[in-house]
Amino acid sequence: MNEFWQATGTALALLARGDQQLVEIILLSLRVSLTAVLIATLIALPIGAMAALFRFPGRRVLVVCLNALMGLPPVVVGLIVYLLFSRSGPFGVFGLLFTPTAMIIAQVILVVPIIASLARQVMEDLWLEYREQLQSLGVPPLRRLSVLLWDSRFTLVTAVLAGFGRASAEVGAVMIVGGNIDHVTRVMTTAIALEASKGDLPMALGLGIILLLLSLAVNLAAHLLKELSHSRYAA
Repeated sequence: MNEFWQATGTALALLARGDQQLVEIILLSLRVSLTAVLIATLIALPIGAMAALFRFPGRRVLVVCLNALMGLPPVVVGLIVYLLFSRSGPFGVFGLLFTPTAMIIAQVILVVPIIASLARQVMEDLWLEYREQLQSLGVPPLRRLSVLLWDSRFTLVTAVLAGFGRASAEVGAVMIVGGNIDHVTRVMTTAIALEASKGDLPMALGLGIILLLLSLAVNLAAHLLKELSHSRYAA
């Protein structure tokens, strides 16, 4: 229990004095995770929507694969990205290994199945509710897609937040492809792993508390935005 309170004090002290290294780590963590979630959302929402609305060969296989990939092991993703971007890999010429870009790519691979699967379920339920009405009005397929995406936008926020939770808590993949380099690729999760391996548990727990507060702040902001949009829509 003493270690917990010591960790809390460490976290508060770091925040109070505006520790430069901590601020740098926090900003990089947010930049990597938010960028990965944004890219993953742009990829996953159309995939989930098409799987919900359209019937095409291989659809069942796609749905099964998306559901299975929700539990994709991060270290496997990290290893694959590492091999792809290593000097002997097919994309080694770009020199992206041990950079924030490689970390973003790894997180995108992990997040896309989560958002796509949850979005597919949300839009499939909505499509069952609105299908007869949209078909009777003669709404073309692409228009149906945009209508359902817009109508389910508040619920889809939950899917995006689930993706952000996976991205912000990721350590295995980003450790492999980022290397946990100080002032370059060190993010909150890899910093926590480093401090724990050094035996500095108060610092590790302090960083963990700060990570939880950051995740809470992002989710709170999304919730407030959702409530604001709801109130404007109702008005």
